[in-house]
Amino acid sequence: MDRDITIAVIEDDENLRFLISHRLQTERYKVVQAGNGVEAEELILSVQPDIVLLDWMLPGKEGIDVCQSVRKQGFESIIIMMTAKSQDVDKIDAYSHGITDYITKPFNMDVLVAMIDNKVRFFVPKNANKDVYFFGNTEHHPQIHSLIREGKKIELTILENRILLHFLQNMGKEITREELMEVVWGYSSNVNTRTLDMHVVRLRKKIESNPDKPTYLQTVRGLGYKFVDEE
Repeated sequence: MDRDITIAVIEDDENLRFLISHRLQTERYKVVQAGNGVEAEELILSVQPDIVLLDWMLPGKEGIDVCQSVRKQGFESIIIMMTAKSQDVDKIDAYSHGITDYITKPFNMDVLVAMIDNKVRFFVPKNANKDVYFFGNTEHHPQIHSLIREGKKIELTILENRILLHFLQNMGKEITREELMEVVWGYSSNVNTRTLDMHVVRLRKKIESNPDKPTYLQTVRGLGYKFVDEE
């Protein structure tokens, strides 16, 4: 059965665009395509796809500019940025308000499909209770990379958002560092565990009243972490 989900594949490399589109069609997604930024913007606004796979480097208009432009014009669906490994992910966090997530090239097609399936499962159905997660006196709104606590909004980076979402979807479960790194960076990642731990430390500063003695995001010695909501 075809899924009623449309994905826009925006990529100027015709070969790669064909491969991604073909694979998504075999997974029963509907696919529309564009090869440059100007066409991409028109396509996104006219078709209103459920998910946009958007290359960072595009002729005509860069991916980041396309993203910000369509957001300003009211496009609210998922935008996943495809970036080269050399492009600094922190730059994406800094410059790209409006990107839902990103994947680095070269990526394994299975990882891309798994990421899209996950987005479809948790976000595309307009299922309000899946759009917000709760712990303690805090709300997590993964779509807008934000926490809301006592009426105040706390911004999360893309990586912090991804880490927290995985914990909230696996409440109370012990999660290895390896599993977390696959979720955050993808299977082909060669990121070391210290980098992951650094992001966890930053996330704790945003969610814990005492980050040195965490209530929620607890360390499991010799293994990884688990997320506990005692309330």
